[in-house]
Amino acid sequence: MMCNRAVMALVVSVVTLCAGLSVQAAETSEPRQRVRELGISIGQYQTGLLNAITDVAGVKVGHRTLISGEGALKPGSGPVRTGVTVIIPRDDIWHKKVAAGAFVLNGTGEMTGLSWVAESGFLEYPIALTNTLNVPRVANGVMSWMIKHYPEIGISDDTLTPVVAECDDGRLNDIQGRHVSEQDVMAALDGARNGPVMEGTVGAGTGMVSYGFKGGIGTSSRRVSAEEGGYTVGVLVNANHGRRPELMVGGVPVGKLYEPPVRMSEALVPGQSEGSIIIVVATDAPLDGRQLTRLAKRAALGLARTGSTAQHGSGDFILAFSTGNIIPHYPQEPTYNMTHLADTHLNPMITATVEATEEAILNALSMATTVVGRDGHRVEAINLDRLKELMGDTSRR
Repeated sequence: MMCNRAVMALVVSVVTLCAGLSVQAAETSEPRQRVRELGISIGQYQTGLLNAITDVAGVKVGHRTLISGEGALKPGSGPVRTGVTVIIPRDDIWHKKVAAGAFVLNGTGEMTGLSWVAESGFLEYPIALTNTLNVPRVANGVMSWMIKHYPEIGISDDTLTPVVAECDDGRLNDIQGRHVSEQDVMAALDGARNGPVMEGTVGAGTGMVSYGFKGGIGTSSRRVSAEEGGYTVGVLVNANHGRRPELMVGGVPVGKLYEPPVRMSEALVPGQSEGSIIIVVATDAPLDGRQLTRLAKRAALGLARTGSTAQHGSGDFILAFSTGNIIPHYPQEPTYNMTHLADTHLNPMITATVEATEEAILNALSMATTVVGRDGHRVEAINLDRLKELMGDTSRR
């Protein structure tokens, strides 16, 4: 995985817009590692080959990272510390829909398109993650990309209501500038790939803060045993949630033990957002929309294991989809066949979802890099040496 990280770092440098960027703005030279590389093992199930959402065959992830400017905030101009992350469930998702379900743990935020997911039980376009004020422009980008690939949309074909999820990156980014363009979204979609997923300070995670540390994109996966079906569950998160004293890593109260300590009352002042998290769960198990909603609810338990209590100002949105069946766009026949995993065999998938969610959040923290944003605001990445020290013997279980 060391080679993969080197390749990913190169890709980040290629897709990042660096005009006027100082070395301090995003300290990408920091050596970062995923939590398993630190010796921290989460849960009982084995990971997939890449320990990423792309371990679910056919799933692709793309990022567009925007970093430019430094110094005082000039609303509408910069500094820019933002981006977009996209997930494509499968090729030709419009004609070969995937079953889907969702759960809103706390609704201080937005994930568009969930009404249709709840009504239909399927997903028929890519998922996009970005910052709060950029949602309309990102939705436009998804629609433009879909119309490019399916030019009859809105003419002789149906219309669409994109799924775009947001977190507030205004602590580091000129969020009023809405700097993610339609072209950025289309570039992220065109560049989406299988394989290793860039994590931390990348794409929609560029300006995110989690548990008082630099947050962002994280991913993980689990594979259940052959006797349990041999299915894979993959999770991708955009972590922008939590207060420092809450952070738990493998049951260890890292947030309370970390130096310097931060009192709960100092973590935020009135009027500040408590942040948000977006969780996307993918699986190849043949589940329907109802069962995927159940999995989405269980992902909240993985979030809780990292210490979050989903407080009043937190937006916690979870979307789950399955590639285990193909739901046709306009079937010629009045019926079509679907394979269905019995509820009585769902428990391994539930446990795998909880474990992958927990580890994806921790990977977001361990892979993020320190960022200096608007008005000189600096958010430190968690110190990996200190993390290993605090984990002590726990990391060698």
